Amino acid sequence: MRSVTRLMSLAGRKALVTGGGGHIGAAIGETLVEMGATVALMDVDGRACARQAAALSRRRRGSALPVVCDLQDEAAMRRAVAQAVRMLRGLDVLIHCAGYVGSARRPGWSVPFARQSVAAWDAALRVNLTAAFVLAQEARAALARSGHGSLVLISSIYGIVGPDWRLYEGTGMTNPMAYGASKGGLVQLARYLATALAPAVRVNAISPGGVLRGQPAAFRRRYAERAPLRRMATEEDLKGAAAYLASDLSAYVTGHNLVVDGGWTIW
Repeated sequence: MRSVTRLMSLAGRKALVTGGGGHIGAAIGETLVEMGATVALMDVDGRACARQAAALSRRRRGSALPVVCDLQDEAAMRRAVAQAVRMLRGLDVLIHCAGYVGSARRPGWSVPFARQSVAAWDAALRVNLTAAFVLAQEARAALARSGHGSLVLISSIYGIVGPDWRLYEGTGMTNPMAYGASKGGLVQLARYLATALAPAVRVNAISPGGVLRGQPAAFRRRYAERAPLRRMATEEDLKGAAAYLASDLSAYVTGHNLVVDGGWTIW
């Protein structure tokens, strides 16, 4: 029987993290590097991606490299996955963190429901959900060859419950419908892929609660009052979940949605 230390080690393994230049993607990339992996960080923001990869490569254990890609471009995404697999010389872990979020600057997106547009809806589903489908297709063979293949999709509590509109009153914030619809789709995609790619590849989802990131004080207060653990999440709160699902700690776990929400969804 292997020790927990051996089960959680990613030494010698290769990982691809989309949205690697963003907040959650950076934290998850950092986690995998700390566990010994070599990580390709994929992001549309080339500068942020390169900066984060350079910072992680200075760590004592694993290392990181940047891969620039716009997930709204299918052909570019397929090329980028193939490029990452070549550079890494294989692939053991793929984590889809990139997301079209509520703060995105696009007409018809972060507005009341009656004014939300089909163009914004399409863009959100393209990045959040369709990209995951394409990534899984393009990476499946490399993950299957790994012997430890793990695919993790970052969903959201709004993929499993509806929004509590009381949180948003008077804040100028809203919750676009396409965000929740796309994140709910990721949970179901994880279930589908868990059967379609079995037994060679495990597929799971992580559904974070609200992550603290400069929201108005009223929103933060209301959120904390409603959550059993009385606070919003931080990126650090997701590191353990990512470590568990990426490594052999979860070798017999597939098709699971790991909710990391401070108890938000138990009410």
